[in-house]
Amino acid sequence: MLGLKLPTDPRWVNLAEKDLEEILTDHAYCEQKAATSCISLIQQYPDKEEMVRELAPIVTEEWGHFRMVLSELNKRDLKLGRQRKDQYVNKLLAFQKKGGSREDRLLEKLLVCALIEARSCERFRLLSLHIAEEELKDFYHKFMVSEAGHYRLFIDLAKKYSGEEKAKARWQEYLDYEAKIMEEMDLRGDRMH
Repeated sequence: MLGLKLPTDPRWVNLAEKDLEEILTDHAYCEQKAATSCISLIQQYPDKEEMVRELAPIVTEEWGHFRMVLSELNKRDLKLGRQRKDQYVNKLLAFQKKGGSREDRLLEKLLVCALIEARSCERFRLLSLHIAEEELKDFYHKFMVSEAGHYRLFIDLAKKYSGEEKAKARWQEYLDYEAKIMEEMDLRGDRMH
């Protein structure tokens, strides 16, 4: 469904559950950045009324997710650590086409958001199926469902504002590039991406 060309190595779940404080910290900041990205899109493109209408509740939802992860940390007597650079996202951002029209830049931003949501969805699915602790399986299942919806929305918005063919062609380029990123990156259990 997500179109990702390279699945996550299944060993990632085993690495992630070895240090829940680290993966939950990274997850919390990912949710915070997702909310910020939606706010940024709204600020930059207030004239895209449908997008503004669709993204406004996602800002609230993503911030709610941040709070849910904080609650999970607190429940386990774990601490929110420091935010770290997200190599995966930075590599995706480096692939964005620079310049072009305002609409071209919007397409790039929407597709990057879609790809981050798709990879997050895939990782949450792995956690929901394979993490040892039953309570966390349900916790991550909820995030998986949410991320799938967000991924779909960003793709739909990309098609709406750039045209289906242009969006689909560029999406395939992103998927190919993302697979290379995944091949090159070290498998780390302390990162969502």
